[in-house]
Amino acid sequence: MRFILARDDLLKPVQIVNGIVERRQALPILANTLLVLKDGVLSLTTTDMEVELTAQTTIEDGADGEITVPARKFIDICRSLPSGSNVEFSVEADRGLVRCGRSRFTLATLPAADYPIGDPIADVRRLRVPQGELKRLIELTQFAMAQQDVRYYLNGMLLELFHDRLRAVATDGHRLATAEISLSEVVDLDEETSVQIIVPRKGILELGRLLEAGEEPVDLTFNSGALRATVANVLFTTKLVDGRFPDYQRVIPAHCGSEKHVAADRETVRQSLARTSILSNEKYRAIKLDLRPNVLHIVASNPEQEEAEDEVEVEFEGEPLAIGFNVSYLIEALANVPTERVSIYLTDAGSSCLIEPEGRDDCQYVVMPMRL
Repeated sequence: MRFILARDDLLKPVQIVNGIVERRQALPILANTLLVLKDGVLSLTTTDMEVELTAQTTIEDGADGEITVPARKFIDICRSLPSGSNVEFSVEADRGLVRCGRSRFTLATLPAADYPIGDPIADVRRLRVPQGELKRLIELTQFAMAQQDVRYYLNGMLLELFHDRLRAVATDGHRLATAEISLSEVVDLDEETSVQIIVPRKGILELGRLLEAGEEPVDLTFNSGALRATVANVLFTTKLVDGRFPDYQRVIPAHCGSEKHVAADRETVRQSLARTSILSNEKYRAIKLDLRPNVLHIVASNPEQEEAEDEVEVEFEGEPLAIGFNVSYLIEALANVPTERVSIYLTDAGSSCLIEPEGRDDCQYVVMPMRL
């Protein structure tokens, strides 16, 4: 195996695939990058047995072959080489040789045949969406995913496919985020039918990093076990969580059932919560909201007998209400609302609140209350 490639053209795919390589691996070969050169196309692949990334680039000067090299050392070498230079890679006596100008590096290798490549996805569903829209869908909801929860099906994001739209849902049991995008190409599903898959947390984060804003398409294929996304010259594959996502529709309050509707400037409320939270209990992050006609009074305190208060002008007419929340959940929800104005729906001190962008229904955020 041998190839010569401009350093900048080599570094880009190396950086793309290197993100999923863990520092500690159960199998030594998982710390390596698989290099495959065939018919003028160089493929670089990494995997952690859950997520797999392959990036490709064309080679004009090379000889076919395959090998694996230490991923982190290889990317550090590529980064250290001068921009605009040419890099020559070859395999000699089971060693990987990297040459650039007067620099020469010899790397240990492992056989490409031992590298664990995922099986092809069979019996798939397919759809195509703009990268920017899928990226926005992930960004609007990913913050609500659970981390290392014993309810393993919460440690990821639900993607629900309808005949004309794609919805994302994430929850950790204390808050919930949902958003959806319309599909330009109708999927072969009945109007009352949907298909659900749960993408693991790491897969969602890596996919979000891979996508770019814009109208360039991303092709998605999936079955009950895996999801694959094809973006330009990059192939992303992730295993799916084998579990049943909770019935999220049951925890989203209906507008008609919410007695109190608050309209406000999103950033003004968010900043007020952030200021007040400075003196909240560091462990429980509890904050008290006193809702009065056209005024939202915010109070936080902690075991050191310290207290913070702030007031925000809002649009509200109705009976006063005192309710407690984890302030971090409110701040994160407001930070992701994509409009300047926000609508907040409340019922009583024991019921969850619904947060929506004013005048839009393509995303919703639910936060459970805390006892004061």
